Amino acid sequence: MLNLTDTAVDAIRRVIGKGATEAPPAGLRIMVSAGGCSGYQYRMGLVADAEAGDTVIDFEDVKVFVDAESIPLLSGARLDFVDDISGSGFVFDNPNAGDKCSCGKSFSG
Repeated sequence: MLNLTDTAVDAIRRVIGKGATEAPPAGLRIMVSAGGCSGYQYRMGLVADAEAGDTVIDFEDVKVFVDAESIPLLSGARLDFVDDISGSGFVFDNPNAGDKCSCGKSFSG
């Protein structure tokens, strides 16, 4: 199971609220795809609905959608949101990552 810190949930909630025009997004899609300098990369984006085969994880009023292929690579991972002097953004702590690139955006399995 993918875990989110309270800070990450709050950040997603703020982003969903800012993007709301006619209909707000249903939640955040998190997936792992081939690419990056280490083999896999994290991909995230707001989406209108779940896709077939998605696992839907509820964090209070925030929904996270994860596709079936990404579940094993994200099992036990934790997503946090940091805001410090070096910048702000989402950060993964993933026990399935064998090695990470220096930028932290990609990993090997």
